[in-house]
Amino acid sequence: MVSDSSAACRSTRVTIIGAGNVGGTLAQRIVEHNLADVVLLDVVTGRPQGLALDLMEARGIEGHDRHIIGTNNYADTADSDIVVITAGLPRKPGMTRDDLLKMNAKIVADAAKQAAAHSPEAILIVVTNPLDVMTYLTWKVSGFPAQRVMGMAGILDSSRFQTFIAMELGVSTADVKAMVLGSHGDLMVPLPRYSTVSGIPITELMDAETIARLVDRTRNGGAEIVELMQTGGAFYAPASSTYLMVKTILLNQTRWLPIAAYLQGEYQLNDIFIGVPSRLGCGGVESVLSLDLTDEELGALHQSADAVRRNIELANSMVQLPAD
Repeated sequence: MVSDSSAACRSTRVTIIGAGNVGGTLAQRIVEHNLADVVLLDVVTGRPQGLALDLMEARGIEGHDRHIIGTNNYADTADSDIVVITAGLPRKPGMTRDDLLKMNAKIVADAAKQAAAHSPEAILIVVTNPLDVMTYLTWKVSGFPAQRVMGMAGILDSSRFQTFIAMELGVSTADVKAMVLGSHGDLMVPLPRYSTVSGIPITELMDAETIARLVDRTRNGGAEIVELMQTGGAFYAPASSTYLMVKTILLNQTRWLPIAAYLQGEYQLNDIFIGVPSRLGCGGVESVLSLDLTDEELGALHQSADAVRRNIELANSMVQLPAD
């Protein structure tokens, strides 16, 4: 008699809602690193199915046996360990991330509601812009504990700052560590004091004018790509940033990473998701690190948070958020 061991043998499952460039690239990253099976969901009939089949046909070449399912039905996402929300409209030239609020709020709210219903124990990662607001919206709609909801923001912004520092100094990015706090938008807060090359703060390696130029380019990193591409935005770096979060959680690596996390008094901020260094592990956000900021840095972070709050109020007028 053969026992039913299907439950014991179930593979780790990651659902990606939105089969656009970010979602498709993230699916590729996850399966080709043999990290988890993937369910790729989209409202467009045929697109997720086609991408999934394409990725499956590469398995023999890439050397893995992960399963990729393409679907338009949330029932196929059931019991996911992680759900990543990338669904929404991308930016066009001249648009800010906040301009996407009206278009994406209802899309994300529906995705969060459906994901929570089918995977009540999952961890939710939000990628859709405007990211900090969409993460708050996801938390409220899902009803999940705050530690199981987070946004991908600071990793991408810090990676861009890291890249620009390395390019400016002509050094390997492996030697550069960068830190960016705040909202994923024009008011993000790059921290030169906490950004280093082989442990040396960049404030000792570059003059103030050069640092200011790199900070400005970091804040406009996404817009720069949108302007160059004209018909879309960044997706390779966002997918890589999200993959790092998925990997950290599934492998329980317990890393300090800058992500959009829920604050309850840290940095003198409450009831808001915003980019801060957080301890990330298998249960989600384990804790938030409160850096020792100068008055100027803290003021910039609060200015960033104020902009997020204004957009949360706007989102609440469009998608009725559950009361506390």
